[in-house]
Amino acid sequence: MKGKVYLVGAGPGDYKLMTLKGLECIRKSDVIVYDRLANINYLKEAKEDCEFINVGKASSNHLLPQGDINRLIADKALEGKVVTRLKGGDPYVFGRGGEEAEILRNENIDFEVVPGITSAIGGLCYAGIPITHRDHASSFHVITGHPRNDGKETKEIDWKALAHVKGTLVFLMGIANLKHISENLIKEGKDKNTPVAFISWATRYNQRVVTATLESAYEVAIKENIKPPTLIVVGTVVNLREKLNFFEEKPLFGKNILVTRSRTQSSTLVEKISDLGGNPIEIPTIKIEKIENNLELEEEINNLKDYSYIIFSSKNAVDIFFDKLNEMGYDSRALYNIKICAVGAETARHIKTRGINPDIVPKKYIAEELYEELKDIVEENDKILIPRAKNARDFLVKNLSEKCFVKEVLTYESVIDYSKKDELLDIMENENVDYITFASSSTVKNFMTLIGEGNINKLKSIKIISIGDITSKTIEEYGLKVYKQSETATIASMIDAISNDKFNLNTGVLTC
Repeated sequence: MKGKVYLVGAGPGDYKLMTLKGLECIRKSDVIVYDRLANINYLKEAKEDCEFINVGKASSNHLLPQGDINRLIADKALEGKVVTRLKGGDPYVFGRGGEEAEILRNENIDFEVVPGITSAIGGLCYAGIPITHRDHASSFHVITGHPRNDGKETKEIDWKALAHVKGTLVFLMGIANLKHISENLIKEGKDKNTPVAFISWATRYNQRVVTATLESAYEVAIKENIKPPTLIVVGTVVNLREKLNFFEEKPLFGKNILVTRSRTQSSTLVEKISDLGGNPIEIPTIKIEKIENNLELEEEINNLKDYSYIIFSSKNAVDIFFDKLNEMGYDSRALYNIKICAVGAETARHIKTRGINPDIVPKKYIAEELYEELKDIVEENDKILIPRAKNARDFLVKNLSEKCFVKEVLTYESVIDYSKKDELLDIMENENVDYITFASSSTVKNFMTLIGEGNINKLKSIKIISIGDITSKTIEEYGLKVYKQSETATIASMIDAISNDKFNLNTGVLTC
C-alpha cells in the first residue's frame, strides 16, 4: 500500500507563521524530510517514532542533491509511509516543490501541497517594509537571484523590463549574484539612488536588516559581510522601514535565552520569550517520572473526608492528584470540606483549571510563607495531605507536623534528563547564550551535573535569572552570581526581569 506525501511550506522562520494545516501534517507523519530554512522546532510536534531526515541545502553545499531528495520522498511513500516534505517559505516559490510534485504524480503517489508564507512577503513585513504601498508601489515582482548552471533562468530575466517597472523588486537567493543584479538594473535605466534593503534570516530572532542604494549595494554587502539566506529588496518602499519597523523593537529581540525547565512546564516561558522577540533554547534538565501503581495515593483519596487541608506545591502534583481522583470515579465534590492551599501563582492557576479556587495562596510563593499563614490557624485535630515530589524540600512536612497530623504522599520524582547532555554541552561551547533561566533548585543542580564541574566557569559570562530566594541560594552555592531575581516567584516576573534589562547607550549605564 502506498503512503502519501505532504509538500508543506514552513513559512519564513517565525515558529508561529506555520499554518494549522501544516502542523496537522507534521503531527501525523511517519517521516519528515526537512531543509535548513525550516524552523526545526516544528519537529517537536511530530510523533515519538517519527523519522527525521535532514536534506538541508545551503548555496553550493547540498547535503543531498535535488534529484536524490525527489527519489527519497517517493521511496518513503512507496513504503506505505506518510511523508511531510517540510520546506522553508512556500513550496512553489523557488522551492523546487513543483519538481517534487511531478515525480510523485509520475509514480501515482498521492500528495497534497500546503502553502506557506513566502519570505518574499512575510520577510519584508518583519523588516518594516510593506511590499506594496499606494504612495510607492502598486505591484511587486519576485525574482530568483540564483540562476541554473545552464544559464536558462538568467536568459529569462528581462532586465530592461525590471528596470522600468514601478513596483517593488524582491530577489530571493541573490547575494552571490548581487553585483550582476545591481549592474544590470542600473545599465537598463534603474535610478542608481533607488533604495535597497538586505534582510537576513527574516522573521527570526537573529534577523538583520542593512540598507543601501542600488549603486552602493555591492560594496555595502561586502563591508557588512552579508551572507545567505538574505532577501534583496529594491524600491522606495524601503524608505518606510524606519517608520514601520516593529519586530526589532521587541524587548527580547536578538537574545538567546536558555530554558532549563522540564518540557511539560516550560511552554508558558517559551511562548512568552518568543512573543517578545527572543530565541528560547529549550534544554530540559528535569524529567518528570510519575510514580505508577500508587496505592498510597489511592488510599488517601479514599480517606479524603478525614482531611482538613491539601497542600499543592507544583502543577505536576495537581495533575497527578486530580487525574487519579477522576480515575477512581471521584470529582471535585470529594473536596467540598477541605481547604486547598497552593504554593505559587502557577500552581494556583492550575488548580483553577480543575474547577477549584484555592483557599490559601501566600503572597510570597515559597513554602516558608505558606507555613507562616498556616501555623496560627491549624489546630491539633486537623489533618493535612501533601501530595508532592519524592525529592522536594520537606520544610512544610517537618514544620507542620509539629502543629498537627501531616501525611505526605509521593506522587512523582524529578530526575536528571541525561538525553540532553550532549546538546547542552554543544550549546555551551558554540552558542552565544545571553541568559539562563532557573525556576527551581532542582533545575540548578541538574544543570550543573550535566555540564560538569569543569564547565561551570563558563556561566560567569552569562546572565543568570532566578525565580526566587531558594533557587538563588542554590545558584550561589556553585560560586555563581545571580544577575537578577524575579520580584515574585512567577514565570511572568522572570520574563519581566529579562525584558526590563536595558542598556543605555548614551550613558553606558545598565538600567533595570
